Amino acid sequence: MPILVYIVHFFGGIFLANGIPHFVSGVCGKPFRTPFVRAHGGTVSSPALNVVWGWMNLLVAYLLFIDVGPRYLGSLPDTIASAAGVLLAGLFLARIFSGERLA
Repeated sequence: MPILVYIVHFFGGIFLANGIPHFVSGVCGKPFRTPFVRAHGGTVSSPALNVVWGWMNLLVAYLLFIDVGPRYLGSLPDTIASAAGVLLAGLFLARIFSGERLA
């Protein structure tokens, strides 16, 4: 499989990791930060906006996984690339949402 597929699936993992907390927070009715908070002058976005933002991230992840490369995460290198995207995005988002400053 070409290296481009691994890179695309890595980014699919990033979008997957970003979409889950937004979608879950929105479905639970809790406000949560999105990229749109600065536009509205607040610190958190509405649950409805989080559902939409999370859904859009999950859709992009789905398209990156399905439309590029094989239609499954079957090979070990592909699974590692996708899992690395989820892990790195998760660590980055945990740092952002915990209020720590990035160095």
